[in-house]
Amino acid sequence: MSAAIRVASFIGLMLVSMQSWAEYQLDLRPGVTTFSQGAYEIHTLVMWICVVIGIIVFGVMIWSLFMHRKSRGATPAKFDDNLTVEIIWTIVPFIILGFMAVPATKVLLAMEDVSGSDMSIKVTGYQWKWHYDYNVGEDAKDINFFANLSTPIEEIKNKATKGENYLLEVDNHIVVPAGKKVRLLFTSADVIHAWWIPAFGVKKDAIPGYINESWIKTDEIGTYRGQCAELCGTNHGFMPIVVDVVSQADYDKWVSDKMASAAAAEASANKTWSKDELMEHGKKVYATSCAACHQANGAGIPNVFPGLVKTAVVMGDVAKHIDVVVNGVSGTAMQAFGPQLNDADIAALVTYERNAWGNDTGDIVQPADIKAAR
Repeated sequence: MSAAIRVASFIGLMLVSMQSWAEYQLDLRPGVTTFSQGAYEIHTLVMWICVVIGIIVFGVMIWSLFMHRKSRGATPAKFDDNLTVEIIWTIVPFIILGFMAVPATKVLLAMEDVSGSDMSIKVTGYQWKWHYDYNVGEDAKDINFFANLSTPIEEIKNKATKGENYLLEVDNHIVVPAGKKVRLLFTSADVIHAWWIPAFGVKKDAIPGYINESWIKTDEIGTYRGQCAELCGTNHGFMPIVVDVVSQADYDKWVSDKMASAAAAEASANKTWSKDELMEHGKKVYATSCAACHQANGAGIPNVFPGLVKTAVVMGDVAKHIDVVVNGVSGTAMQAFGPQLNDADIAALVTYERNAWGNDTGDIVQPADIKAAR
C-alpha cells in the first residue's frame, strides 16, 4: 500500500470516527455571565464580518484573475490612482471598525465594573493551590479555605482509569449564590498565577503584592471548572478551580456548614489526640498538602524535592521538624504551612511523617505543641 493511500485511509477513519466528532468544536462556548455572553456575541459578530469581507475580497480577486487573464486579451490599465476608490477603501474599514469597537468597548467596561457587588471573595494563588477568603457579613466573616487538587495519585501515574474530571476536581469547591454579583479580588503569595474559568469569561492574573479584580454573576445553577492559566512552576497543571452556583437556600446552608466546620476545627486544636487518630488524620493532610512534591511514599523527587524517609529533619529534633513545616525553608520550594493549616492538621502531619514509611520514631505531636511553636 502506498504512502498516499495510507494517509487517505487514516484521514477517512478520523472523519468517520464518532469519538473524533464528539471532540470536534469550531466555535467558542457560550458564556453563563453577562459579559462572557457578550464576549461570545462579539466574537460571532466579528467572525461573520470577517467571513463577509473574505468572500467579497477573494471573490473580486478570483473574478478579476479569471476575467482579466492574458488569454482573454486583457491589457493593463493605464491609470496610476483613483481618488474615489482610495476614499472608499479608507472610509469603509473605518466604519466597520467602529461597528465592532462600540459593543466590544461596552463589554470591556462591564468586565471591570465591580460596583454594586453583593459579596466579595479574595482569591490567593499558592504553589500549587488556591486560597479563598469570603466576606459575607459579620456572622460568617471567618470563612476561608484552601482548594487542593483531589484527583487520585493513581490516575496521575496512569495506574488507574482517569475520571471524567481528571485534574479538574478539588477538595473544596467555591460556592456562590445564583443571581448575586460576586466581586473577586486576586493576588498571590509567591509567583504569578492566573485564575481562569472559560464559562464565566474571567481570566485574571494573581500577582504578588498587587490586587486585580473582576466579578461574576449568573442565574444558571451548576458546576463550572477552570484552571491556572499562567505557568507557575512544576505543578502548574495541578491547580484546578471549581465553582458551584447554587440557590440562595443552598448557599445559606453551605455557609452554616462551613461555620460549623470552622468551630469544630478550633475545638479539635484544644483536645489531646491519640497516636492512631493523629496518624489517620495526618495521612489525609499529607495526601492533600505534601504528596504532590514529596510523593505518596515519602521518597520525594530526586534533585527536585527531598525525600522524607530516614532524613535528618524527620528523624531528628521534633522542634526543628515543626519549625520547617510551620515556617517553611527560605530559598527553597518548601512553603510555610503555618498560615495554611490549623494546629491539629500540622500536629497530625508531623506525627505521620515521623512514624510512616518505616521512620518509626515513636514521636507524638499534639496541637498544643504547634500552638506553642507559632
